[in-house]
Amino acid sequence: MHVTFYGATREVTGSMHLLETGKDHILLDCGLFQGRRKESEAKNRVFPVDPDLITNMILSHAHIDHSGRIPLLVKGGFNGRIITTRTTADASAFLLRDSAHIQQSDALYLNYKTVRGHLYNLANGKKGDLTNRERSEITKLLKHNGLRLNKEAIDGLLAKYKLQSVEPLYEMADAEAALSAFDGYPYNTPVTIGKGMTVTFFDAGHILGSALCLLTFREKGRQFNVVYTGDIGRFGSPILKNPTLKFPEDIGPIDLMIMESTYGARHHEPAEELKDRLAEVINDTVDKGGVVVIPAFAFGRTQDVVYIIHELYNEGRVPKIPVFVDSPLAGNLTRVFAEHPEVYDKATHTAFLEKGKNPFEFKQLKYIDSVAESMECMKSTTPHIIISSSGMCEAGRILHHLRYRVHNPKNTIVVVGYMAQHTLGRRIMEKGWEYKQQGGKGEAPIVKILGKEYPLKAEVVKIGGFSAHADREEMHTFLRKSSLQVKNIAVVHGEEEQSKEFAAFLREKGLNAFVPKRGQTITME
Repeated sequence: MHVTFYGATREVTGSMHLLETGKDHILLDCGLFQGRRKESEAKNRVFPVDPDLITNMILSHAHIDHSGRIPLLVKGGFNGRIITTRTTADASAFLLRDSAHIQQSDALYLNYKTVRGHLYNLANGKKGDLTNRERSEITKLLKHNGLRLNKEAIDGLLAKYKLQSVEPLYEMADAEAALSAFDGYPYNTPVTIGKGMTVTFFDAGHILGSALCLLTFREKGRQFNVVYTGDIGRFGSPILKNPTLKFPEDIGPIDLMIMESTYGARHHEPAEELKDRLAEVINDTVDKGGVVVIPAFAFGRTQDVVYIIHELYNEGRVPKIPVFVDSPLAGNLTRVFAEHPEVYDKATHTAFLEKGKNPFEFKQLKYIDSVAESMECMKSTTPHIIISSSGMCEAGRILHHLRYRVHNPKNTIVVVGYMAQHTLGRRIMEKGWEYKQQGGKGEAPIVKILGKEYPLKAEVVKIGGFSAHADREEMHTFLRKSSLQVKNIAVVHGEEEQSKEFAAFLREKGLNAFVPKRGQTITME
């Protein structure tokens, strides 16, 4: 048996690992690299393995850093099936279409900027800056009614002037083709994925439908067991059940566990304290007359935040100000949550379902769909809460809310999830923390949003209790309390120092852990 680690090795995004036997090639996740545009673009476009060679693919959960390159896989000639949980299959239908839309929109916007810059230069000549009228004429040429980008006109001008264009990684048709390859299965049900090979999914407690993937197969007269954790959730988080600890007794030793380490050297705030922290932030911001801005992943984090705010409103602990979820994708995915109450924990059933209430609906909450409604929300000057994606502030409507709010000290930006290196969210978090340590005095740090620079005067608060990833102690709890006997652990899905520290910690606990490099292959006999 050979295992090659192709993505999310000594980094967080781009999860992809290949398990090879004498007969089959099984891909574990196929995630999108995120971060610096040019660097991630290069990684995403080059596939490290011929898609046509892959027998089947296992998808641990629907987050884009684990699923976002699936359309490229199918486009490249993959003819197998994508095996996952039923809930992940349902969520992926929305997430992959949204990813395709983002790929197309980003490429069109970059091409628009290229053409606009070229036309400005042509009109400018040597006479100095363009007049407003000249700029307006160029805008009319490139946009429908001055609003929507005119793709046909932009493409025509790119060709006419032989300008370098940007192509999307994939388009909507590619996402649709990929979705036709999905097969969803329930937890605790062995599924055949190759010759003498099965996968069984167990609840990982990370997001709706996330799975710990147990692969079993026979080769050369002996059985191999491999566990791929995907991302492991926290114990005691809202809505979802805890990560599985009890596995079938007849599994036998685990030859290799491929284990995440996102927070491998860190400790979260206790999950039970996050409600207190969020209540404090809301009350303080309302007292200042400001707006609470929460960048959140559309799938998982948005629903967690809505759930906690609903509880705070029911308990009367904060003013019942308007709450806006400005993400059509989040609205669609919340409906997926509503359709799968079987995965909710007991507390959610007791607090809401048994009383006939929907945890994700209340009087002050509004899900925004249209751009016009989103713009109205941005212009509002009265206290409210805005939850918008993307969670790392790399794309989507959150960018517009940030540029409207980031310069005002009355407002609060609440970080409720992981911010990868080289993302806008990470820069806001780090610069905001540094400025706060200085007492908010002196010149405010500058952040660039949609090509323009803004002073970061809004307060930045991080609430770690919302994280959907287990921290070091929780991951050790999973290993210590689960019924699995693990022989070797490959530590992946963590920034290099996090992975190295977590592996060292596990070795101190008597476990054989190592941190593979990207492209490294190990052989197990």
